[in-house]
Amino acid sequence: MIHRLTGVLDFQAQALTLRSERQRLIASNIANADTPGYVARDFDFAQALRQASGSAQGGFRLAENAGLAAPAAGGAHAQPRPPRLNYATPAQDNLDGNTVDMDRERASSVDNALRYESTLRFISSSVKNTLDAIKPYNQ
Repeated sequence: MIHRLTGVLDFQAQALTLRSERQRLIASNIANADTPGYVARDFDFAQALRQASGSAQGGFRLAENAGLAAPAAGGAHAQPRPPRLNYATPAQDNLDGNTVDMDRERASSVDNALRYESTLRFISSSVKNTLDAIKPYNQ
């Protein structure tokens, strides 16, 4: 029973860690919008979450810091692996070689922030429901 409760929270915690890492990447892209030759980076969130939550099948899970993947309980000697980063394809070529599309980055930032907030609300709701379920009925 307790494994089902912690399993949902572990999954959501991994999603939060990945969301914060993605927000960091988006912020880095925005900060370098005027840097000549800068290539915008991002990662496929769904793929990274599948990879991170593969710990139940002997894969790896996310570490507490910066969304890096850490080995599961059995593989303590494996090196941490970050989510696989992809280069952004520019919608329009720039003369300076910069591939940051500010419209895309702003939209990605807002979308990611909303999803981060909804994950936080889901975790909060799950904890509240669990606490309500274990309260004694002696009121």
